[in-house]
Amino acid sequence: QVQLVESGGGLVQAGGSLRLSCAASGSIFSINRMGWYRRAPGKQRELVASITSGGSTNYADSVRGRFTISRDNAKKTGYLLMNSLKPEDTAVYYCNVDIITAWGSYEYDSWGQGTQVTVSS
Repeated sequence: QVQLVESGGGLVQAGGSLRLSCAASGSIFSINRMGWYRRAPGKQRELVASITSGGSTNYADSVRGRFTISRDNAKKTGYLLMNSLKPEDTAVYYCNVDIITAWGSYEYDSWGQGTQVTVSS
């Protein structure tokens, strides 16, 4: 079983920056895909960014050029650097991973508990 712990959220003024972290633990051999999602009040959850085991990245149009996703495979940790934050980035941000377990099986779609990001205008 995978445990994901997000951290790094908080309150920041528009134009500021935050870096979110997602630390994975459990019986993990490796992390395949890692994604960051967010859910704003009254809106559906949306994909913000994702990164494959090979380092290929994908971003939502609304954050491309401002956010950067990265990962440290040795630490089993992922990051989301958020620059030039806007009030519309306010949301709960969630980490999501697909992994290969220590026994060689695949586990998909594990979620963290989320971390709140609030951007004031």
